[in-house]
Amino acid sequence: MIRVGLIGFGLAGQAFHAPVIVGVPGMELACILERHGSRAKERYPNVRVARTLDEMLSDKAIGLCAVATPNDSHFSYAKACLEAGRDVVVDKPFTPTMAEAEQLVRLAAKRGRLITVYQNRRWDGVFQTVKKLLASGELGEIAEYEARFDRFRLEPRLNWREDPGFPAAGVLWDLGPHLIDQALVLFGEPETITAKTLCQRPGALNDDAFDVFMDYPRLRAALRARIIAYAPSAHMLIHGTKGSFVKYGMDPQEEILRSPTCPDGDKWGADWGLEPEERWGTLSLVGGEVRKVESERGDYRLFYANVRDAIDKRAPLDVSPEHALRVMRALLLAHKSSREGRTLRWSEAVE
Repeated sequence: MIRVGLIGFGLAGQAFHAPVIVGVPGMELACILERHGSRAKERYPNVRVARTLDEMLSDKAIGLCAVATPNDSHFSYAKACLEAGRDVVVDKPFTPTMAEAEQLVRLAAKRGRLITVYQNRRWDGVFQTVKKLLASGELGEIAEYEARFDRFRLEPRLNWREDPGFPAAGVLWDLGPHLIDQALVLFGEPETITAKTLCQRPGALNDDAFDVFMDYPRLRAALRARIIAYAPSAHMLIHGTKGSFVKYGMDPQEEILRSPTCPDGDKWGADWGLEPEERWGTLSLVGGEVRKVESERGDYRLFYANVRDAIDKRAPLDVSPEHALRVMRALLLAHKSSREGRTLRWSEAVE
């Protein structure tokens, strides 16, 4: 049994980490670090609540720490946990700077500890579907790949995610890691990156939309997010030499995890992560065949199940430290491209 300490009980801790950890066999949510308030105790009355990191780490049986705090504290919490001999999961984005991310990777290697970044969106049903479809070769050689995260919220929020003075704030830092991670998994490192961040809502003080283009020899991956998108565009759109695939609608897991009916423990139903047929994507092939493609089951628990197995030396780590650094490089290159208004090569220096 791997005993887990969860650091932070805001949105990420409440919706994307705590219920997922509780739902993974072989893991126990042993402690939650919530500096103020009582939400953790109300939600998990049988889980110990700590007010400081030292208090959490005083429990020597905790082997894995999950950092689900605001972006500016990812580095300090992860570093302290590694130095205390714990394995570490860090919520995305890894850190605000490449130097901090590289330091954590070196420290983990020196201490013989595991470090990874919470890329739960790899276990979206639609992404698993796209991976399977591309592996099948049905679309032929891929020429264009587009992935979008669209939402509709006109009023800016007064929190750290939208504060222009806060490190690693804005929608590119928030949603970009998901889309970039998926593109790197599918296609590897691009030759160049071109990006533009936008402020589209009245009163917005930080970027609330972006376009990132990752270019390969004969492929362009277009990654986009919009907060003003009342009628969302296709979530996934792929064009190849043998046909096209289009999928509308986001994975259903986030909406459930953020709701009052969020599952815990054995309450995850047998239909978890399944989409109804009307939400499946459409495959249109050269020659006239058009058919629905059944969405694969999505399940964020598989991220922590892989971490469990990697700690037990039963499986390689899916989100490796090296891959986490590649995501950081792409994210920082995108910000630099937007600031400087130019296309950057993958090898260009980042801060």
